[in-house]
Amino acid sequence: MPWNEVSVMDQRREFVRLALQEGANRRELCRRFGISPDVGYKWLRRWQAGDHELADRSRRPKSVPKRSVPEIEAKVLAMRDRHPAWGARKIAHCLKRDGQVVPVPSTVHEILCRNERIKPSEKAAPSPSGHRFERDAPNQLWQMDFKGHMPLAGGRRCHPLTMVDDHSRYALCLKACANEQRPDVQKHLTDTFRRYGLPEAFYLDNGSPWGDTSGARWTALKVWLLKLGVRVVHARPRHPQGRGKNERFHRSLKAEVFALRTFRTLAEVQRALDDWRTIYNLERPHESLGMGIPADRYRPSSRSMPERVPKVQYDAGETVRTVSSTRSYIAFKGQMWKVPQAFCGEKLAVRPLHRDGHYGIFFASWQVASIDLTNDQPVSDVSEQVSAMSPV
Repeated sequence: MPWNEVSVMDQRREFVRLALQEGANRRELCRRFGISPDVGYKWLRRWQAGDHELADRSRRPKSVPKRSVPEIEAKVLAMRDRHPAWGARKIAHCLKRDGQVVPVPSTVHEILCRNERIKPSEKAAPSPSGHRFERDAPNQLWQMDFKGHMPLAGGRRCHPLTMVDDHSRYALCLKACANEQRPDVQKHLTDTFRRYGLPEAFYLDNGSPWGDTSGARWTALKVWLLKLGVRVVHARPRHPQGRGKNERFHRSLKAEVFALRTFRTLAEVQRALDDWRTIYNLERPHESLGMGIPADRYRPSSRSMPERVPKVQYDAGETVRTVSSTRSYIAFKGQMWKVPQAFCGEKLAVRPLHRDGHYGIFFASWQVASIDLTNDQPVSDVSEQVSAMSPV
């Protein structure tokens, strides 16, 4: 498969960044990006030789002489025009990172004010203080959500789907969706898993399609993730601060993409999201990362997406029942017992609990319902406990 035609150089740069991470499996990365090892190593050699544009014919000089003050000012204004939502600190850091001789952020702020890019009263937000919770390594936890809906011309809506790695803030998926339904989400998850591998867990809110209003939280999407070995952790109700990284990502997305222009079609939105994701991952400084970029901290998961979704295996001798594909019931002790609809077509095990006449209905190691034969009560759903830990 060739490089995606939408943004060839962006994919080359992302490939190189990930391939240069310590312990990266470069041949596996070539497979995930759909290129041959010869092509992948060619771009690695060019990057290591100093060609960080990776264009087909790059004429970028290897060194840049010192510029005069007017040239520095023009450089500051050009970067601000390219990124209208960036403040003085980000601009100064990016220019310095690129080898430019730049003034301190306060002087950059004055340049922006003098040239009417910002109002003099506007000040950059204070540097973050205090400790923020984050996972110890990439792929231990991903956060996923929809950023509400954005109106398009003709009355249509766009529902941006976002996935962010908790440790590195790397934007793994950013898609312009026509709806918030499970089939589309599962397709984008599959594509993302094939590119970056499988995370250990997802941190999600309680809405559709990953949760439901009943509180049981057993959905078809969650069952699919569990079969892939990906745990699902739900945010505590009425505690949006637990999803701080995703909320912060959404604010940046709104300020740097949707606040600057209007869109007519989903295809237009997707092109803008593709461009911004590259900037966000590979160029945009993050104060929470010490002005580093997510690509410096992220590496793909060593757990590859399997060609087929594994089937749940049970021990020999267990009482196993297959849920009907049309009715969410199982037969046990001469009666029909209702189970969560998410398990239609799945195999469940009935296991005795610690009290006589009490049984649990399990999907692998997860208890999804319980049966009480002592009072002839109907089956009751078992909701997964909400995590008390908020990965802010």
